[in-house]
Amino acid sequence: MTGRTLGIERFPATASGYRQLHAWAAQLGNVLRAGVESSGNYGAALSRYLLSQGIEVLEAPGPGRAARRRRSKSDRGDAEAAARAVLSGRARSPVKSGSGPAEIARLYLVAKDSAVKAQRQAANQLKAILVTADPTLREELGTLSRRALVRACLELSEGDDSTDPVVRATRFTLRTLAERIEQLRAQARALEGRLSDLVRRHHPRLIDAVGIGPHSAAVLLTAMGDNSDRLRGEASFAALCGASPVEYSSGNRQHRRLNRGGNRQANAALHRIVLSRLRWDARTQAYYERRVMEGKTRREVIRCLKRYVAREVYRLVQGDRRDLSHIPAVFLEARP
Repeated sequence: MTGRTLGIERFPATASGYRQLHAWAAQLGNVLRAGVESSGNYGAALSRYLLSQGIEVLEAPGPGRAARRRRSKSDRGDAEAAARAVLSGRARSPVKSGSGPAEIARLYLVAKDSAVKAQRQAANQLKAILVTADPTLREELGTLSRRALVRACLELSEGDDSTDPVVRATRFTLRTLAERIEQLRAQARALEGRLSDLVRRHHPRLIDAVGIGPHSAAVLLTAMGDNSDRLRGEASFAALCGASPVEYSSGNRQHRRLNRGGNRQANAALHRIVLSRLRWDARTQAYYERRVMEGKTRREVIRCLKRYVAREVYRLVQGDRRDLSHIPAVFLEARP
């Protein structure tokens, strides 16, 4: 407890290496807490193992840019800095357990986002090829919408040997890209369905709220994590999503600005929810009109609404977790 280094060892990042690490650390004393860097990336598996052993795992913050400039970089130094961050209390954020629906939603989101991104890239390539294509083919397909263009390209044939080789190659490439777009669209729909089933099964109140779709709900759940004790309260969740107000005052001017930190994907999900409610929810529209009459700008009102949505989401998720905590895990994982 005085800060003296008891020992430093190197272990492989494998299941047996994690067991060796725990056995070695137990020889030095009773291990209550551990600091892990990059607990959401390279240190995720180690964090889950330590949590399974009843050890409190905290995210070890980095030394910062100034400290990195002043000293060298080594694994030994990083390990000692992580341990000292826990010992001094500078590391206070519990890591995500990665053992529940939030982790499942994260996996689905990774695959869905990549499918949507690749689908958009293939559509842009299809249109770029069409710009330099044969004039007859360009005039035939150039006026179609994106969906109709993909369907038309799926039905293209290369032609016989008398057809110009460049035209044949163009038709084949357009059909290949259209087939790729259809495959990616089917994957995205399947993953969207799995996300919807997952969120509705574990958090029915959240998915039934106005303006919260399966994708936005999954993004917010991923940011929150599976262990509800990770966040101290709704204000902590708002800060995590970058929706907490930041003081920006000087002299007689009292002002708060947008928070540019936090999880930007979660912040974007809150933004989508607010825009949806501004269009369809009468209560949100009335609040918007009242704050505009008070002199608030549209950006300031949206900032306030995002903070309120973060509070509502946090309470809905915590309520669903309390209601479902008594149900066996086997039932929760059963697909309808």
